Amino acid sequence: MHQAHIVGVGMTDFGVHETPLTELFAAAAFDALDDAGVGGEAIESFYLGNAMSGQSERDTHLAPTIASHLGLAGIPCQRYEDACATSSNAFKHAVRAVEAGQHDVVLVGGVERCTPTTGLETPEMTSVFASASHRQYEQPTGISFPGVFGLLTTRHMHEHGTTEEQLAAVAVKNHGHGTLNDRAQFGTETTVEEVLDSPIVATPFRLFDCCPFSDGAAAVVVANEDVAADMEADSVAVTGIGHATDVVPLAEKEDMTATQSARDAATQAYEAAGIGPEDVDVAEVHDCFTGAEILAIEALGFVEDGEGGTAAVEGTTALGGRIPVNPSGGLKAKGHPIGATGIAQLVELTEHLRGEAGERQVEGATHALAHNLGGDAATTVVSILEGDA
Repeated sequence: MHQAHIVGVGMTDFGVHETPLTELFAAAAFDALDDAGVGGEAIESFYLGNAMSGQSERDTHLAPTIASHLGLAGIPCQRYEDACATSSNAFKHAVRAVEAGQHDVVLVGGVERCTPTTGLETPEMTSVFASASHRQYEQPTGISFPGVFGLLTTRHMHEHGTTEEQLAAVAVKNHGHGTLNDRAQFGTETTVEEVLDSPIVATPFRLFDCCPFSDGAAAVVVANEDVAADMEADSVAVTGIGHATDVVPLAEKEDMTATQSARDAATQAYEAAGIGPEDVDVAEVHDCFTGAEILAIEALGFVEDGEGGTAAVEGTTALGGRIPVNPSGGLKAKGHPIGATGIAQLVELTEHLRGEAGERQVEGATHALAHNLGGDAATTVVSILEGDA
């Protein structure tokens, strides 16, 4: 089996983009190709993550459309949709194709527009997002994703004593990290007091506990070990990928706070990489809400169950702490264009492993982990990267 490497990365700013999806993705893709030092003729296949352009922009069959815009028409193209885990799933399949020897060099990325540039204001886009919940049992209740993760987090607060102040500490940390990232949508500091004074969205979440709707794109070039060795740019190895699912609907989950798919995906990824959570130097996790980061770091084994809130307050997960989490600012501050989020996590981690992350660099990082979930924690993809730093 071949060893897959990330040999080139690119991404746009996250925020508001009036640029059409094809052009938005092209900006990230051409940066990734330039970073890898290859032209389009080297790309043998294209894997695209896009979750909701059919609902939000009446734009479907997007992979061949984008491939044509990139000058890649004729190669195999595939679009993936897996709620917020969309582009991580595309990445998994790209890596598997390289590992199997099916392709030597592939382009994989994601693109989404979720702001009113789509023509849909927040209530309509919230309704589109909610289509990832259970059609018969959840959507008729009117529940949206702040409500879904609010239920999970409220149960965590009941079982472990997690407080609103601890939730707010996650937002404060990630906004602080976001000030060091010029691609972040919210590059501004916040305080626990500001978070607690912001309006309630869905108990226990206030406005500043929630990530924003965002537009953006991210792309990586994946190649086998022979191609990677011939390239000038530093590459990072993809040493482990785990992909697991949990029960849907929410009410049928065995444990509301375990986020079981994350635990199962992490177990797979750690086993494949031959490491444990204690070996991870930096992580990007899916903090769509502050409570989601707390659940994630416990599921990944970075802290014991029930200690996720304390970790944020004590700085364990901050830059300079024992296990820096979301140095990019995470979804909370960097932004969350659904289909691009998973690949954006990998772009951030590749830069850390190359020593190219600037002011937010985790010094000496050699092992990095990305955690990307979809739906009501029903899908999780965990990816582990290894560099030479």
